[in-house]
Amino acid sequence: MRYVYIVRCNDDTLYTGISNDVDKRVSDHNSSKVWAKYTKSRRPVVLVWHKKVKDRNVASKLEYKIKRLGREKKEEMINVK
Repeated sequence: MRYVYIVRCNDDTLYTGISNDVDKRVSDHNSSKVWAKYTKSRRPVVLVWHKKVKDRNVASKLEYKIKRLGREKKEEMINVK
């Protein structure tokens, strides 16, 4: 299983990613010196949305679709929960 997730950064921007352990990944975004350069300077980040999918291929396609959305559509997705 994989997760596609969105975190809200300290500067109110949104970052979309993929992980097989979303809690660990969010923790990494907040503390790790490696990985996502985008969030490194925008800490702390907060998990605002995630979806479990069956495999990496599905996750990659969904991540791509989300990254192509405008901010307004992403906010709608987040608020639907």
